[in-house]
Amino acid sequence: MPLEEEKIVSASSASGKIIAAGIVIAFCYWASSILVTLLVAVLLAYFLDPVVNFLEDWHVPRALGSLIVVLFTIAAVLVVAWSMIERVDQFGRDWPLYRKPLHQVASVIEQKLANFEEHVSEIEPGSTPGEHIVSVADSHPVRAALLSRLSSLYEVVVAATFVPFLLFFMLAAKRQVWHATMQLFPATRRTEVKETLADVTMVLRSYVVGTALVGLILVVFSWLFFWGMGLDFPFLLGLLSGLLNLIPYLGVVLSWAPPILIGIKQFHTPGPFIGIFTILTLFHFIANNLLVPALVGWRVRLNALALTVSLLFFGFLWGAMGLLLAIPVTAVIKVICDHIEELQPIGRWLSG
Repeated sequence: MPLEEEKIVSASSASGKIIAAGIVIAFCYWASSILVTLLVAVLLAYFLDPVVNFLEDWHVPRALGSLIVVLFTIAAVLVVAWSMIERVDQFGRDWPLYRKPLHQVASVIEQKLANFEEHVSEIEPGSTPGEHIVSVADSHPVRAALLSRLSSLYEVVVAATFVPFLLFFMLAAKRQVWHATMQLFPATRRTEVKETLADVTMVLRSYVVGTALVGLILVVFSWLFFWGMGLDFPFLLGLLSGLLNLIPYLGVVLSWAPPILIGIKQFHTPGPFIGIFTILTLFHFIANNLLVPALVGWRVRLNALALTVSLLFFGFLWGAMGLLLAIPVTAVIKVICDHIEELQPIGRWLSG
């Protein structure tokens, strides 16, 4: 083949790959609610499958065992949700006590920003001292906010409705789904596909179980720390702060927000807030440098750059759920790349 023709073929191949990648990213963005629901169900299935296997070893039919596990999981989630609702309701009744210190802090910040704007307007070319820019607000900001919240709530309700059914079918029909998946590939590739799926199973199960244990440890220790400080709603704060602390990098900052919000009413000196920053940062350091490597293991090993890029990318695609799903999705992509010869350089780059 002449050199010019080779260049044309390679250029068309590269452009085709770019177009295909764009289509995949667009699909992931517009079908985010479907994909997030499916991925949450898959992760829960990997987490609960050992329990179903244990019941099956005790001669409990797999369908019945799957139903028992799903119903028990729903009951546990409802108990935790009811406990949180009670504490949130108590927080709502006590909101007037928190509103005054928050208003004072907001007033101070607003005054600082106003002074900064005045200094900027003085040095801005073509501006007149004392001149203010008047912006016209949206005619119906409250309506827009309510519609936005209702849309998000609708997606959450739909996802919560479908996840139990997906979870049950994934657990009950595990062997049938596995067999049907194998039939999608030619007989010469099935051994390789089987090994790839086995590695994906090990990675996801290691990540889900390890992360659940780390999250439980963070929640318990955060709860005990807030209870020892005398903060109101220590369990709710421990639950929120501990789960937020699981998010790599950003989690340590996000975990500060709930206790600071409650502590503004109770504490009037910087000492307790410094203690909150220090202890929660220590928890984050221990979790990410000791607990995660020990409990999650070497199977979920991504370099810092790949982890950061995946958090930014999936956070953009799927919001808060993207931050939680970024690591397992990227880890699965790495496993697939490791088993495809053409993509092995990408797998090595992801692992660093």
